[in-house]
Amino acid sequence: MGGGGSGRLGAVRLLLWALAAVLTIRQAAAVLSVPPGEWLSGFHLPGSLPGSLYDAAQFTGTPFAGLVLKPLVGLAAPSLEVAWTCVTLLFVAGIGLVAARALPDPVPRRTAWLAAPVLVALMMVSLPVREAASPGQTAVLPVLLVLLAFFRVPGERPAGFLVGLAAALQPALLLFAPLLWLSGRRPTAKAAAVTFAGATALSWASLPRDSWTYWVEHLAGTGLGGAPDSLANQSVHGALLRFGLGGPLEIALYLTLAAAILWFGLRRAAGYARDGQLLLAVAVTGCVAVAVSPTGWRHQLLWVLLAVAGKVGRRAADRPVWPVAVVLAMTLPSDVLLPNLAALAPVRDNVLLLAALAAACAVPFLPRSSPYWHEPVPTRYGHPAPARWARVPLLPFWRRVLSRPNLLLELLLIRVGYSLYSHIRAAAPTSRSLAEGNGSQILGIERALGIDIEHAVNQAVVNTPWLEAFFNFYYTSFHFVVPLAILAVLYWRRPGDYRWARASLGLATVIALAGFWLYPLAPPRLMPGLGFVDTVHGVQDLANPSYGAMTAISNQYAAMPSLHFGWSLWCGIVIITLAPKGWQKLLGALHPTITVCAIVATANHWVLDAVGGAAVVGAGFGLVYVLSGPRGLRVALPGQRAGAEPAAQGEDAARVPEPARSR
Repeated sequence: MGGGGSGRLGAVRLLLWALAAVLTIRQAAAVLSVPPGEWLSGFHLPGSLPGSLYDAAQFTGTPFAGLVLKPLVGLAAPSLEVAWTCVTLLFVAGIGLVAARALPDPVPRRTAWLAAPVLVALMMVSLPVREAASPGQTAVLPVLLVLLAFFRVPGERPAGFLVGLAAALQPALLLFAPLLWLSGRRPTAKAAAVTFAGATALSWASLPRDSWTYWVEHLAGTGLGGAPDSLANQSVHGALLRFGLGGPLEIALYLTLAAAILWFGLRRAAGYARDGQLLLAVAVTGCVAVAVSPTGWRHQLLWVLLAVAGKVGRRAADRPVWPVAVVLAMTLPSDVLLPNLAALAPVRDNVLLLAALAAACAVPFLPRSSPYWHEPVPTRYGHPAPARWARVPLLPFWRRVLSRPNLLLELLLIRVGYSLYSHIRAAAPTSRSLAEGNGSQILGIERALGIDIEHAVNQAVVNTPWLEAFFNFYYTSFHFVVPLAILAVLYWRRPGDYRWARASLGLATVIALAGFWLYPLAPPRLMPGLGFVDTVHGVQDLANPSYGAMTAISNQYAAMPSLHFGWSLWCGIVIITLAPKGWQKLLGALHPTITVCAIVATANHWVLDAVGGAAVVGAGFGLVYVLSGPRGLRVALPGQRAGAEPAAQGEDAARVPEPARSR
């Protein structure tokens, strides 16, 4: 890499470290915003040294952890709060630095430079760190101790001492002793076991009553803190309790599953350690430890994020799937990842546990001996296409991909993208006076243009029951079904056109968000005194500012532009452009036509809302054109006549060599 490349890489690294610093300060501010009295009570420790740790059953740490933390209660609250927060976040940064330097050799230069700031930034926004930074939580320190023992501390006994100390704070981490044993570091494993036994004996001698409570009455802390069936307990035991199991049956099933996870997970971890992927082995063992522990709290699941060190997939296009899935699961709430459907509740409530189990037992990480470890099957790219209009310059920021994208990655990004869109849309301004004022403005413009047909159409439909039923059904049934069906067909049959269509729809939706924020608009059905009938949602009480149940579900003033019409117009354009038969093109043209009639007839949109929807869809297609060139690129492959349909439109296409990026 030349000097220019090194300079750019250094600038990117500096920016990433700046981002990590901003996220660290943000996390510290969130913790320090808690009043000192409430913050100190979060330790769940008695105010005096002789008091029992577990009288209130809120402290979840080991007696050894209580022995270490109890003297801190007597310190001044503000200084303790600041010191605890800063030290915890420094530990997180230390984990990122150690893990980044523990990646298996050879490490590409770009990865070596950027891994540490990227990992620190991701950890700062992860759910485990956001919870572990709260008072009394010691989940970050054991992770750092284990990483230091495996990667930074020379000598067998000092490394074993750190592992044993981590296990004294979190007993499930004693599973790292078998990993050390199986990977050939038996003196280190013995030192870890001896250290754990010594620390536990010290706590028994100092706090015999608390030790009896923790180890005997609560079986290594089971039942302490939150309820074992709460969502915070992301262990197999907690999941079984949430499924409604209990008693001897649940205990037997839990022990059986835990034994299977231990056997399979530790064997995998030992194999990765022998393969030279020690960081992955450590991450897998940590995931096993949290999953089989009776109480695996969310703040203890930082191990899952470290499992991104493993490589998955033979194709280069498949490599981002596992890291993206882990990052999304560890940083976003589960309701963002999955719809709020009862059938999906078992998955949605156990996302972090499933991620840990996947890393421990299911994900087929590549061994370093695999021919795809260094050289995955490359992605197929097409040649840049010339502009169709000389006055419209093209800015090819991304290369034209010809192969089908990874399905799981697509589903994840579509779901998360739509969920974020819904949250941003719901957070748009909802001022009633402003929205009604904009509604009056829109009505005035339509009257000046002679297109204020909403009231007449609405009343005509209300007086025709079969037509009202048809438009209500059409309005509520096809908004999501048709776009998703088109994307599914394109994904399977025409992957190149799928990317073009998906990108244009996404960009149009993002542009529409600006309209929702900048121009909150009351639809006709929410305009008082105009006589509109809401045929879909029923009569709205306009004297009530909440307008009934619908307003609690979504932002009713996010009406300009109309994505109901915009998405249907997108469907029509895609079908008319790509459908091979005339009757299919006709159906494509009918869909936006019927949709615009439905949104007006049901009093859900003004006519100008549809114009706005058409504008954002046009902007979406235009941006895709400017960024990646015209649709319908045809690349002549060897042995194929120019202009013919390339085999690269399918999955079994011949590989197209990557061209130069210049035009």
